[in-house]
Amino acid sequence: MKRIILWRHGRTTWNAESRFQGQTDIELDELGLRQAHAAAHQLALLEPAAVVSSDLKRAHRTALFLAERLGCEVEIDPGLRETFAGEWEGLTRQELDERYGQDWSQWTADSYMRPGGGETRIEVANRVAASVERVMAGVADEATVVFATHGGAARAGIGRLLGLPPEHWSVLGVLTNCSWSVLTQNSSGHGPTWRLQEYNAGTLPETALSDDR
Repeated sequence: MKRIILWRHGRTTWNAESRFQGQTDIELDELGLRQAHAAAHQLALLEPAAVVSSDLKRAHRTALFLAERLGCEVEIDPGLRETFAGEWEGLTRQELDERYGQDWSQWTADSYMRPGGGETRIEVANRVAASVERVMAGVADEATVVFATHGGAARAGIGRLLGLPPEHWSVLGVLTNCSWSVLTQNSSGHGPTWRLQEYNAGTLPETALSDDR
């Protein structure tokens, strides 16, 4: 079965300050660099066939740690970028709550709302899923591909790839820095193309034959 690894980037100073990053191009901080280095060591053991990254620096630098271990290039795809959040970008959670309280609260569960006049979660999900599906259509059976992306983008993309209704995407929890989620191809021939194998993981997936084995 083909396998998708959606990998959130390492920490940045804005993450540490609880600032909404969106598409503002922030670098990894020192902890983020260490996180990416450690995660790359584990993910390399899965022998991915390709490493694809958002063009934003924090995701690209994260991906480079893995590509360097594998001896391959990183494919850049802007479709994996984080949500564009317009005037919300750069604001802390406290500032967002003070200035946009009701809108900020609503956005957490409303996939059709435009944060700060930016993108809806639907639009983010569609472009992330399209990028992932384009790459996976071109790889061999049983190939693993790692996509270095962002927390909000990954969550929305996972919801779309799993075929969940948008109103249920909020059941997917917040992803921690440098964690990853694993989707495997659904070989049953019924239901969505992809199934969720692991979510917000920091360890390698283990083979599971079935629910009772």
